[in-house]
Amino acid sequence: MNFDHDFFVGFAKSYGLFYMMAFFFATVIYAYWPSNQKKFDDAAKSILEEDEVSQK
Repeated sequence: MNFDHDFFVGFAKSYGLFYMMAFFFATVIYAYWPSNQKKFDDAAKSILEEDEVSQK
């Protein structure tokens, strides 16, 4: 097997697409998983709480 530039370009075009799609769907599933909602809500509120404390 000859590992030249054309081989790597073809590999990236074919398998890179599937890799990126799998990564995207895994990220979306993680973000919308019901058990993660409290963690994300706490993180969103913590920024506002720190801002209110620093303004006083």
